[in-house]
Amino acid sequence: MHIVLVEPEIPANTGNISRTCAVTGCVLHLIRPLGFSTDDRQLKRAGLDYWHLLDVRYHDSIQELWALHPDARFFYVETQGKHLYTEVTYGPDDFLVFGKETKGLPPDILAANEETTVRIPIRDEARSLNLSNAVAIVAFEALRQNGFPGLR
Repeated sequence: MHIVLVEPEIPANTGNISRTCAVTGCVLHLIRPLGFSTDDRQLKRAGLDYWHLLDVRYHDSIQELWALHPDARFFYVETQGKHLYTEVTYGPDDFLVFGKETKGLPPDILAANEETTVRIPIRDEARSLNLSNAVAIVAFEALRQNGFPGLR
């Protein structure tokens, strides 16, 4: 399973997501530009002592990532997604893509991928969930569907 963060802005969120990826075996893909330095103290603190378990890969654009994995399935997580995150079937090598904290995913990506855009249900009055919580929710559903591979 792959977790993709497109231009993340908050180091603590990325640190928490890094820890989720480390303990689940998910590969973390970070799409530049990042809103922080990867040496950021908050980033390292949030990941605690799991950095040696993390497979993190950096890309200059989402297009670069698509080109590296032309046959992969990508699911885009956005508050306006067409399907609930529980309504799709995930495979073990799928990519779960999340946008930046302040703006989400770019409109052109969402428009081109409407059928594979999913959402987590929330109240109408609420804007969104915290990014690290959203990643954990969708990632664990995808892992559950695949029998929690490699996890006890």
